[in-house]
Amino acid sequence: MPENARPSATNGAQLWLVRHAQPLIAPGLCYGRLDVAAEPAATRACAQRLAQALPQRLHVAYSPLLRCELLAQYLQALRPDLTYEPEARLREFDFGQWEGRAWSDIGQAALERWVQDFAAHRPGGGESLAEMLARVAHALQQARERARTTGQPQLWIMHAGVARCVAWLQALGNAQNAVRLPQAHEWPRQAPQWGEWQRIDLL
Repeated sequence: MPENARPSATNGAQLWLVRHAQPLIAPGLCYGRLDVAAEPAATRACAQRLAQALPQRLHVAYSPLLRCELLAQYLQALRPDLTYEPEARLREFDFGQWEGRAWSDIGQAALERWVQDFAAHRPGGGESLAEMLARVAHALQQARERARTTGQPQLWIMHAGVARCVAWLQALGNAQNAVRLPQAHEWPRQAPQWGEWQRIDLL
């Protein structure tokens, strides 16, 4: 569940990870980079909860995909005191030609090929998980640098895939081990639910 209480003190080394509300797309379809909108009422409700919970002096970076951009817009209307910036590195995984197709049409054989070469394979000719991890790792490193230099708490409005990348990178613990890529069975399964969030310590 979302953490709705306003923090008693601003923590500049803290990163809030907020997932967009439920997207307006039929069940059973593959979507990642596909730019679909989110349910407006649920997005507005998430923005209202966030507006009450967020500390001052917070920097908001958001995926430019519509389902995240809408949440950023609603939040900005409620909390114009915060700073807002689109961040392309927070986009969801790119499934290439799989985008918008039913998982049942993609087929088990194609999914097995991905599982067997989980980090390097490009599903549907899109991006590899290694490429996504690299862009999220770069954004995370910049967030750490911002925390050190400005003491400013931060928020990412992002996707489940980005949250799982952060979980993997945080679990590695340090940059020396960050080159190790996951196998399919190691990949984090947990992520914030639609319209919910978690907080992590950057330093």
